Amino acid sequence: MDPGKGSSDSSPHPSIPKEPYKDPDDGRQRFLLELEFMQCLANPTYIHYLAQNRYFDDEAFIGYLKYLQYWQRPEYIKFIMYPHCLFFLELLQNANFRSAMAHPANKELAHRQQFFFWKNYRNNRLKHILPRPLPEAAPAPPPAVAATAPAPAAAALPAPQTAVAVSSAQKTENTRGSTVERRKRKYNN
Repeated sequence: MDPGKGSSDSSPHPSIPKEPYKDPDDGRQRFLLELEFMQCLANPTYIHYLAQNRYFDDEAFIGYLKYLQYWQRPEYIKFIMYPHCLFFLELLQNANFRSAMAHPANKELAHRQQFFFWKNYRNNRLKHILPRPLPEAAPAPPPAVAATAPAPAAAALPAPQTAVAVSSAQKTENTRGSTVERRKRKYNN
C-alpha cells in the first residue's frame, strides 16, 4: 500500500460530500421551527427572557434576527397568527430596544401596551370601517309660482301634508325606549 494515498477514495478532499445535502422534508421542519420562533417574539416576556440570558449579545443571534425579516414578505406573512411578532422583530433590530428589554419594567410596559391594543382593537377598527351616517338634507324650498299664471284646478293640487307636532321630550322617550328594548332582546336571547 502506498503511504501517499492513505485510502481508496478518489476524492482529493474527504470532508467535501460528493452530492449536495438534500433535506428529507424539503424544508418543512425548518419552516415550522422558524415560524414558531417568530410567533414567540410576539410575547414581551419571551423577549425579556432572551435579553436576560444575553442572547442579544451574540452577533450570530443578531444576524439570525436580521435573516428572519423575510417573514414580512406577503408570501410568508399569511402564516403568522400573532402580527405583533413582526412589530417586535422590527424593534429588535435596534440595539437600544434589545438592551432596554432586559429590564423588567420595560417588559411590563410592553406587555401592558400590547394588552391595551388588544382590548381596544375592535372598537378602534370599527370606528374607521363602519360607514358614518349621511347628514340630513335640509328640505328643499317650494318652487316659486308666477303671479301671472292662472291657478290650477283644485283636483290637480296634491293633498295637504299634515304634520303632527311632537315635543322633544317625546322624541327622547321614544329613542330611549327603543334602546332599552334592544338591550332586553340582546340579553334575553
